[in-house]
This record gives sequence, structure tokens and C-alpha cells, in this order.
Amino acid sequence: MSGRVQDKVAIVIGGGQTSGGTVGNGRATALVLAREGARVVVVDRDLESASETSQMIKDDDGISISCKADVTDESQIAAAIDTCMSEFGRIDILHNNVGASVALKDGSATDLEADAFDQIYKVNLRGVWLPTKHALPHMRKQQHGSIINISSMAVFSGSYPFIGYKTTKAAIIALTENLASANAQYSIRANTILPGLINTPMAIEARVNAGADRAELVAQRDSQVPLGGKMGTGWDIANASLFLHSEEAKFISGVALRVDGGRSASS
Repeated sequence: MSGRVQDKVAIVIGGGQTSGGTVGNGRATALVLAREGARVVVVDRDLESASETSQMIKDDDGISISCKADVTDESQIAAAIDTCMSEFGRIDILHNNVGASVALKDGSATDLEADAFDQIYKVNLRGVWLPTKHALPHMRKQQHGSIINISSMAVFSGSYPFIGYKTTKAAIIALTENLASANAQYSIRANTILPGLINTPMAIEARVNAGADRAELVAQRDSQVPLGGKMGTGWDIANASLFLHSEEAKFISGVALRVDGGRSASS
């Protein structure tokens, strides 16, 4: 199949990525949506990284622009939404790919500092709500839209050690269910994707920078995945996102889709 989101306008929040040797979930999703016909607005706090993603789309004969916006700054997010409307006149897809843990000094219930928890909340949860707040009025006027919020399988892991990331990613599921229920009357769908162990720069580089041995870290994470014995990639998240954003999923809203290589089914 091709053209599965043909001529739709997509905003990918977090469409740049941390430097690293693999593709991030946000960049992969932006590229896949563009290859399937969407016009993509790539938004990231790092404009250079967002522009790299946008240029990759253009190099593949796609249509894209890039915007700088920090998800903790409502005025910047509102401006990015306004830019999309000025450039393309509509918003069909909002993809909220934001989140951090180790990089924001996450920790256990007794080790986590209050300021760090507040910042994790601002990025991981408030940073998903703010783009949605500003995109929804346009989607409601159109009577059409698809929203995906990226959560994490850390939500269901009893051994996951970091309380800030786990709790905010759990809250994203509740947020998404609320959005699905409140906006069904406008033909707007909202779904959550829960990545499992994925080999992305965000997952790997922050831990390496904190002192982990890269080869040992990758091997340890690979060993926990039942399906094929290897972590997933950003393309796995992108392809799941493409399906949920496409009209093939027009009767699906309010779901939390696990993309984890069968790990949760085997535990």
C-alpha cells in the first residue's frame, strides 16, 4: 500500500532526535508519514535537529517545514501550531513524541529531587497536553483529526526504577482516554503507543553518558526481548503510528497499543 496519509497535514512534536547511531522514534515517524503522502511540520526544541529531519523528507521528495518549540513553553507551542495553520491551513495529525527520564535526573521515590520531578512532569505530561490544547480547536472545526501520544511500557514494569518517567507516562494513557471520549463527537481519534525496549538514541545515549558500557547495555536490553532477541527500532514505532493515523484505523480510538516484541505477553 502507499499514500496511506496522502495530503494530510501532520505535526510531529519531538521530530528531531538526540545524536546517536540509530533513528529516534520521532524522526522515524516524521519520515514514514511523509513517505506515505503527508505534509509534515517537524517541531523540536533543537531547531537544527528538526531541520535535519525536515531536509531528509525534502531529499526524499516530500513536503516539510521545521519549527523550534520547547514543549514546556506554551507560547512557543502555540506559535508552532499557528505556523502549521498559516503554511498548510489545517491539522489532520498531531503526533506527540516527547519524554525524558535519565537526562532529567529521574530517580527512585527517595532519591528524586522535587525540582527534577517538576521538570519531568512539565516535559512528559504537560508537554503532551499543551500541543493538544492548541491543535484541538482546529481539528474540531475540521470535524476530523488523529492524535497519538507516546507513552512507554515502563508503565507496566514492576522493576522499572524511575518514578518520574513511570508515573508521567502512565498519566498519558489517562489523558489520551479522556481526549478520545471528549472528542469522538468531532470525529477526532486519540490513541497511545507504548514502546517497549527500543534501540533509539534517547534510550541508549543518556545511559551511556551516565557511565553504562554501550555494548553491554545493548546486549542486556536485547536479551529481554522474546521476539527475535533484539530491541525494536524507531521504524517499528513509526509503522505502528502510521497505521493508527491512517484511515485504516478510523474506528480505533482510546487504545493503548503495546509495541514491545512480545515482552509483556511473556512476563
